[in-house]
Parts: sequence; structure tokens; C-alpha cells
Amino acid sequence: DSVDVMIFVVILITMILCDQQFKRNASHLAKIPLVACIPFLLVCFVVFFLLQSAQSAAQSAPKSFLLQVPAALQVSGLMRHILPRFSLKTGVRIIMVVESDAADMAFTLEPIGTPVFEGPATVWYLKAVDSTQMAGSVAGQRFEDWLRSDIGVRAVTSFERDGVALFIAASRTQPVVAKIQFSGDALLGAKLSAVQCSRCHVVSEATRMTSIGSTPSFFLLRALEDWDLRFLSFYALNPHPAFTQVAEVTDPFDPARPSPIVPVEITIDELDAIVAYVSGLPPADLGPALVHQ
Repeated sequence: DSVDVMIFVVILITMILCDQQFKRNASHLAKIPLVACIPFLLVCFVVFFLLQSAQSAAQSAPKSFLLQVPAALQVSGLMRHILPRFSLKTGVRIIMVVESDAADMAFTLEPIGTPVFEGPATVWYLKAVDSTQMAGSVAGQRFEDWLRSDIGVRAVTSFERDGVALFIAASRTQPVVAKIQFSGDALLGAKLSAVQCSRCHVVSEATRMTSIGSTPSFFLLRALEDWDLRFLSFYALNPHPAFTQVAEVTDPFDPARPSPIVPVEITIDELDAIVAYVSGLPPADLGPALVHQ
């Protein structure tokens, strides 16, 4: 393969260079100490080691994976058109199976996975069936990347039956996510936050010096993906149940276990106002997401 050819070429070039150097310096070889050859030998060893590593990586790469293809897609003939092209390009063989068989990757009409092409009159998605199978998922990812590349798109769109192209590239338009609107009175929420919450939390720039340092600020909480759920149900999340009363929602305090501080007493409408206020706060910059090794 290509790695073996590279090794052969490197060895051949090395031999030629050594032969030329030998001819030029034949009369002086006897005077050259053995230690002077060590750097050259080390370079040859490093090059050989790197080429062997590349060869081992190439040999360990997955060469095939199982692909579920629904009957409608198989009948279209598209797979017979694109799969050989992918295999010729990458050296990865794809074994087609029906939907009921085990597989590494699957084409599906359900909006799960990555949209890869459209037609006829539908969008086809490619998804990983079992991401725990590392070899299959790596080869399947190569197939997905190829389908979304310019070469893969041309392969799909060039497929025709009776002179008519049946498939087009999948639209890459991102779905529009509707912004949730909160109906509470944000101005009232700002006042309530200062009165009810600033004993512990930083609720505004004006309360940065009056809160508990170990308590997350409203700005930090606003940066969390589920911040709205946390605020709407805060009275049920520790430590709030011990000192919070929401009218017509929470049970009265147990007489044997009264609130340890002046209770936070609000209504559902007032909670809605606080949430409306927090929705307008700028989220704190939490930095890049943590990457787990």
C-alpha cells in the first residue's frame, strides 16, 4: 500500500545519498570516528519509526461497517450509485442490511441524526445506531462526512433515473428557535428580587456587596440552559424549602421546624414577575465548556 511505498522510497533515497557520500569521502572514511555517524542513524531510526506508526494506524482503521437502508431507498438505486464511489475513495466497505438487522449506522426518515440528502419529496437522515461500537462509529462518521462534502453531494445529485435527478443536497438551514416570552412584570420582578432574594444572591449590579459570596448570582444562574425551570421551581430546590412559602402552592412550615431565617413569602404572580426580570439579565460568561478526557 501507500505506506509501504513511502518506506521503500525513503530507504532507497537514503541508500543513494549514502552511496554518493561514500564515493566523495572514500579517502577520508577511515578518519571519521564512529560517533560521527550516530546523528544520521538517529534520524533514520525516527523516520522509520514514524512511518511504521502511520502504517499501524492505517491497518487498525476500520475497513467496513453495517448500514441499515430502508427498502424505499434501496429500490431507488441510489445506494448502488454512491456506495462504490465512497468505498473507492476511502477504502471503507459498506455492507447494506435491512431495517430489522443490527447495524452501525442507519438511514431514516425520522428527524434523528444528520440530514444528508432530500428526495423524492422527503428528507433522509443518517444516524448512529450503536455509538458504543467504536470501529463502526468511526467508519460511519467518515461516510457521513463524505456525504456532506462537495464530492459526496455531487455523487448524490448526479444520480438520475430516466434522465431525472431524484435527490438533492439536504438543506443546511438551521431551525429557528422561538424565544420564550415571560408574561410577568419585569419592573416588579426587579423590586421583588431586591427585597426577597438579595440577602443571598447578587440580583443586580447594585447588590454585589450585600449578598453571600458563595451563593450563585442571578447573572450566573441566567447562563444555565435550564435557568427558567430552576427559577420557576426554586421553592422546591434546596435550601429554599426550609424558608420559602409560595401562597397556595407550598405547605405551611412544620411547627417543630420553623424557618431558620425571616421567611421568603411570595405569590405565583410575583414569582412570574421575578422570572420575567431575570429573563432580561445578561448571562454571565462561564467560559468554554469543560472537555472530559
